[in-house]
Amino acid sequence: MTAKPLILMDLDNTLLDFDRQEAAAISAMLRERGIAPTDEVLSAFRRINVRHWEMLENGELTRRQVLVGRFEVFFKELGVALDAQSAEDSYASHLCEGYYFVPGALKLLETLHGRCAMYIISNGNARVQDARLASSGISKYFEKIFISENMGADKPSREFFDIVIAGIPDFDPARALVVGDSLTSDIRGGRNAGLMTCWFNPKGKPPRSDIPADYEIASLAELPGLIDRIFS
Repeated sequence: MTAKPLILMDLDNTLLDFDRQEAAAISAMLRERGIAPTDEVLSAFRRINVRHWEMLENGELTRRQVLVGRFEVFFKELGVALDAQSAEDSYASHLCEGYYFVPGALKLLETLHGRCAMYIISNGNARVQDARLASSGISKYFEKIFISENMGADKPSREFFDIVIAGIPDFDPARALVVGDSLTSDIRGGRNAGLMTCWFNPKGKPPRSDIPADYEIASLAELPGLIDRIFS
């Protein structure tokens, strides 16, 4: 009997819509502090946040420096004197309050369940991800959930993927596929670990020649057919 494909799936903006939840959480945190969450303000936070996570992926910052430092930079840019740690605590609490599915995510999981062995690989905050996984009810579809904060290593580091590989019984790299929306985190990390990669690119972002994905999809509905073609 042929072993099932091993699908290593990112969580944020691959299965759960993090951008939408982020906007709701940052808006709530700002309102608590008397700041109007205008489009300009939300865009500024998003830009600063993305840059901080990129620096984490490049080994330039620690997780702690990302989580608190992004608010230090954000508040400085806004010209307000507010406590960054308090803002981070509030923001994380609001992130835990709900979830939104990426279009097609639940149908995808129902389709692949039983046909593939699926695993979550996430760089997110453990408390936040645990809460969102619990409220969304999707944990049941996965054999195991790997969250970087619990592992002491982050994507795209080889250490992160070594821990994942060691944690999957009878892991066969020829039967594995990394699926995620981030070139710098998911695709780079998968490539560094010698695994096949599939870039989920619903917004049609331009590719990067220095981080080529083996496969690219614009919709999660494309993934079951792609898996069948790869592993048939």
